[in-house]
Amino acid sequence: MAKTRLQVNRRQFLAATGIGGLTICTGSVGFSQPRSLVADVVIAGGGVGGFAAALALLRNGYRVIMTEETDWIGGQLTQQAVPPDESPWIEQFGGTRSYRRWREDVREYYRRNYPLTVQARKNSGLNPGNCTVSRLCSEPRACLAALDSLLVPYLGSQRLTLLLEHKVIAADVAGSRVKALKAQSRLTGTEVNLVGSYFLDATEAGELLPLTGTEYLTGAESREDTGELHAKARPEPLNMQAITWCFAMDYIDGEDHTIEKPEEYDFWRAYVPKLSPPWPGKQLSWIDTHPVTLDPRTHTFNPKASGREGGLWAYRRLTDPGNFEEGAYRGGITLVNWPQNDYWLGNVIEVPEAEVKRNLTRARQLSLSLLYWMQTEAPRADGGTGWPGLRLRGDVTGTDYGLAKSPYIRESRRIRAEFRVLEKHVGLEQRIAETGLSKDEVTAAEFEDSVGIGSYRIDLHPSTGGDNYIDISSLPFQIPLGSLIPVRMENLLPACKNLGVTHITNGCYRLHPVEWNIGEAAGMLAAFCLRTKEPPRAVRNTARLLKDYQRELELQGIETRWPDPRRMAR
Repeated sequence: MAKTRLQVNRRQFLAATGIGGLTICTGSVGFSQPRSLVADVVIAGGGVGGFAAALALLRNGYRVIMTEETDWIGGQLTQQAVPPDESPWIEQFGGTRSYRRWREDVREYYRRNYPLTVQARKNSGLNPGNCTVSRLCSEPRACLAALDSLLVPYLGSQRLTLLLEHKVIAADVAGSRVKALKAQSRLTGTEVNLVGSYFLDATEAGELLPLTGTEYLTGAESREDTGELHAKARPEPLNMQAITWCFAMDYIDGEDHTIEKPEEYDFWRAYVPKLSPPWPGKQLSWIDTHPVTLDPRTHTFNPKASGREGGLWAYRRLTDPGNFEEGAYRGGITLVNWPQNDYWLGNVIEVPEAEVKRNLTRARQLSLSLLYWMQTEAPRADGGTGWPGLRLRGDVTGTDYGLAKSPYIRESRRIRAEFRVLEKHVGLEQRIAETGLSKDEVTAAEFEDSVGIGSYRIDLHPSTGGDNYIDISSLPFQIPLGSLIPVRMENLLPACKNLGVTHITNGCYRLHPVEWNIGEAAGMLAAFCLRTKEPPRAVRNTARLLKDYQRELELQGIETRWPDPRRMAR
């Protein structure tokens, strides 16, 4: 307990003193609080997009204030504990230079600090977890260390103010411009005004949009509105993808690490999802719905297995003991982000605060119930039940309650943008219908104002509106600048999955390398606008400015076009 108190006191001290901050000035900026921090750009949210935006601004010489609600930056990669979902080409192209550098920094961190085997140390494509979902599954703390190392020089030079455990609670807005944000320490309650020329919303749920009066959308649009093949017949603004409260666990054979029975276990043990098309049985089961065919599928699960035969155990495995010297790990560590702990019984945005808290609590209860079920009742291939040696690893995710610091939120509020990416721009089936080309010939829509690229399936998890998976093929796509520019606001930009996409296209724009690219492009846009004194809207709509901005993106390692398709063979 003494160690925990010391950690809390240290965080309180940092929050109270503003260490790592910029110039502290006095005077009110539309608020009653006298204390203010001033920078060129204020970024709300220290997740993947916020981090990339900050890095872009900092390397271009601008001063940045970045808030983060937890004590870890990194969003999906760290506080949500979700290993990166990436395209099959990510090692060569399809991600920004800085994103690929971060990936290599994670590998190098393992080589410097972990007792790797000789073979693993020599492996240029080291995957610490040897998982089946990604080419780079690693412990969240390693991801965090690699991110931190990229920011340390800017903290030392005081170009970056990093306000951990701070939440933006209010905004001072005049017409179509944001003047300042008010952030509050989650530890001390102290409030501080954040003043800048540009403001980037990199929060996981697009929280600046309602605070600033920025026009936005939520949930599912109608087919009449978007013309999308997979859109709903009518708009359903509260129909959003499930959230997931991830957790890490290892397995110690012969030991019993069964947790106390969760309060809601009896509910979740009996719960049969009411989705359309139907779910094939109970949610706490090895049988679920195949995302693409929507047919029942049966998973395997074996924490004793060393390879892919572990099934779900190997799916998001963070640590494969085979990569480390004998005895370094008592067992492998895996990350649980499965259909079995997707929570779709309520929303955490656009509902009253009491409902938000209730749904977050229930999402935690579902994840704990899944663990308890696996420990006690889950059927095994040998005919037995339960794996009591499964051990919750809150130390891996940085919490004392065992789960990740924050839930994985797949769908955010989305700006009403100058341009909205629709299924007809990126979805394989609709692109074929739109162009008349064959599957082998068709490509995603080309955007003259492209500021990045990405590739991932349109992957929508079951939703709060009762929809089962919407998981359809997409094509390697571009990120248009128009999707980053709000229809009215002049100095607020999205830097996360809150750009101008739809409920459908959000499914392929929400993944780690794409979110990084969105954030980096937004940061570069703010830097370009500060230097040229031109507004973002003018950059998009003036050929000369757009060309200059895109040239700067490319010079700093942000790809705006996909390479020759012949290079993209799997």
